[in-house]
Amino acid sequence: MPGGPAPSGPHADRSATLGASARFASLGSAGRARAEASGNAGAASWARSPLHWRPDVLGAGFEAAELDLGADDEGPLVATLVRSLPAPPRLLDRVLRRTPLLADVDVLYVHGWSDYFFQRSMARFWTDRGARFYALDLRKYGRSLRDGQTPGYIENLDDYDLEIGLALDAMGHGEGDGPRAGTAAPDGAAPRDGGAPRRLILFGHSTGGLILSLWASTHPGRADGLVLNSPWLEFQLTGAGRQMLAPLLDLGARFNLRDSAPQFDAGLYTRAQRAVGPQDELATIDERWRPARSHAVLTVWLRAILAGHARVSRGLAIESPILMLLSARSALPLRWDEALTSADTVLEVDEIAKASLRLGSTLTIERLDGALHDVFLSRDAVRAEAYARLERWVAGWAAAQRAARGGAPGLRRRRARTAAS
Repeated sequence: MPGGPAPSGPHADRSATLGASARFASLGSAGRARAEASGNAGAASWARSPLHWRPDVLGAGFEAAELDLGADDEGPLVATLVRSLPAPPRLLDRVLRRTPLLADVDVLYVHGWSDYFFQRSMARFWTDRGARFYALDLRKYGRSLRDGQTPGYIENLDDYDLEIGLALDAMGHGEGDGPRAGTAAPDGAAPRDGGAPRRLILFGHSTGGLILSLWASTHPGRADGLVLNSPWLEFQLTGAGRQMLAPLLDLGARFNLRDSAPQFDAGLYTRAQRAVGPQDELATIDERWRPARSHAVLTVWLRAILAGHARVSRGLAIESPILMLLSARSALPLRWDEALTSADTVLEVDEIAKASLRLGSTLTIERLDGALHDVFLSRDAVRAEAYARLERWVAGWAAAQRAARGGAPGLRRRRARTAAS
């Protein structure tokens, strides 16, 4: 499968360098131990390599760069970081020193299972408010999927710490450096307000929401906020079903890591999206990367997911404020029915709502009547309501962040001048 266009165009020569130590540190202790044990392409001693931004398949306003992850038994591994930056401030705004609500914010989005980033409107929501938006296509998904690779293959969700860490390095949010420490970002965009740290919001959908929740819990202090769009926090057959199934998956994975579980996806969720969702965005989907029926579900992948669910069930320790957007109801996709266009046909939403209470201490849950599994692919009115509720949460979050840091940038400057006089 193709990995997007080759580097070309006016931005092809821009690069940032990611060092071997940063790459290996990004794995986390558990990931480093597995990398050393498996000898995964010299994970402990990557050579320095440039990060090249190139025009993305989404067209104007989007760029992409590959993150080198080494290799496994199927060949070279990459993840792909996509970015969309806000427009430069207008002259009048500069003169009046007006700054957008999220001018000091970076957002990192992670997609769900059998998916990739394609939602231009989602990026625009953030960039219109001044944020720098980034999306990560994980290894063996979307732009990162290569010929001969098993789509979505992973044995442990902690392995994703590597590409998340590299993405944050590229964004300037590496551990101990970057704009959060008052330096320039690798992409050349300096932090605002004379070196004030930039803030980070993690944004995950479905499996991406599970992955980012686990990451945020094990990396305290790295993110300032977490937005979850129908995160897959618990198995559809509830915790009891998960506990019964997990030993069987362990046994199966011992014999064949790439054994497939039964396929229950008849394409009805895709049909529901096409019936009511944003047609302009859905029309651009590359079905090699996001098939109408999902990629084959692997036993070892499902085992990794259930292990993540078990960690959520035991309780996470996410310190940052969390917003969760979720449909008001679920529907079982046994046969086509119009009701499938107004419900989550992937997850048991009430179980997800209960599981979310174990994420952290500051949680906002928004239940949306008529929403699909991906609430931002629902019918127009529901999608607008989802963005309105996201806007409301972001405004409150930004106000709380400003208060904690001593007020808005303009107010801080006025206070500084007053103190100096």
